[in-house]
Amino acid sequence: MRDPALLAFKGSLSALVTGGLLLLAAAGLLESPAVQLRLASLLPGLTWVIIGAGVLLAWRFDRIRVIFALVVIALTAWGVAFFPAGAAERAGRGAIVWSTLVFLLPLDLAVFAWFTERGLLSRAGRLNATLIATELVAVLLLCADASGGPPRLLLRIEDYAHLALPALAVFAAAFVVTAARFALRRGAVDAGFVWAQVGAFLALRGGGSPLSTALYLAAAGLILVVSLIEESYALAYVDELTGLPGRRALNAALLKLGSRYTLAMVDIDHFKRLNDTHGHLVGDQVLRKVAAALARVTGGGHAFRYGGEEFAVIFPGCSVDETLPHLEGLRQSIEDSAFVVRAVDRPRRKPKKAIPARRTRKTFHITASVGAAAPNGRVATPNQVLEAADSALYRAKRAGRNRVAS
Repeated sequence: MRDPALLAFKGSLSALVTGGLLLLAAAGLLESPAVQLRLASLLPGLTWVIIGAGVLLAWRFDRIRVIFALVVIALTAWGVAFFPAGAAERAGRGAIVWSTLVFLLPLDLAVFAWFTERGLLSRAGRLNATLIATELVAVLLLCADASGGPPRLLLRIEDYAHLALPALAVFAAAFVVTAARFALRRGAVDAGFVWAQVGAFLALRGGGSPLSTALYLAAAGLILVVSLIEESYALAYVDELTGLPGRRALNAALLKLGSRYTLAMVDIDHFKRLNDTHGHLVGDQVLRKVAAALARVTGGGHAFRYGGEEFAVIFPGCSVDETLPHLEGLRQSIEDSAFVVRAVDRPRRKPKKAIPARRTRKTFHITASVGAAAPNGRVATPNQVLEAADSALYRAKRAGRNRVAS
């Protein structure tokens, strides 16, 4: 059984797993002296390739907050290249710059994690660009004017155990804010920001070598790039309204079918009349409810949003006769479930104590017609089978709707 919400969450789960694996891989690379020697020469260029490719991808997919995050990671990598951890112990100027970066990077990532995608030239976009420019000027001024005295922003940074309490508090607060964004939106890029915060913490811990700092910053940038690809994949292959795989995913699945399978087309009865009577918002709720039933179809079926009020179900390795009981059960489950029209003033979250309804809520039942077909001598290709299933669907509608035809 699959739930549309779980299918929609799949991309972010994948981004969470991938982000953790990338950080583990970075930690593993640091354990090998031979690998460290190779990384020392390759990493600077590789970091800029990752950042550059990520910025281009984010620009292409109009993900401005990822661009901002990659820019601040790049600026941080540039800053620590001139003032590595060792410099923080030797010179007051380096210590101040290092300490400033420890504060700025996690806070910037938390801000950009909550940034609403409204374009670079929007008010929010200009504000964030101004924020980055101001921070860059501040760091440059510190580089030019800081004295050789003790750092004024933080206590000396040496290692996790000695990391100044203010810095730990900043990292913890930024992580909580970023994780809260992921908990609310559950997007792949939101998951990427969570792991980027962890990467920033590992990179800017005191006592770390310049190589480990650069490697973890590169990993944080790569995590954001991978999460952007995950999100773009979800947008292309997952239907946003229902959470089911969309038409493009169906076309890809059809290419992978063997010689024995059944395709079914499912259409909501009188959907246009339902939209005209109750409005498109109710129509969207009906689509989500039917999609939830389709996601739970038995018999090994895989449901897809075909378009409009139509859905497709693939049963790999099954004949039509084997799928009919499961399709009949699907049709019956749709018919048996009462649909309650949500009130305009309905709270977003279920209250702890039931609140009496102010007026009678509209309740109605929906039905669906189903057509199924399998390859045979006359119908050989998946597209032909799909057309045959569509023809069977219209036979079911002409026979009175709310039935399964094959």
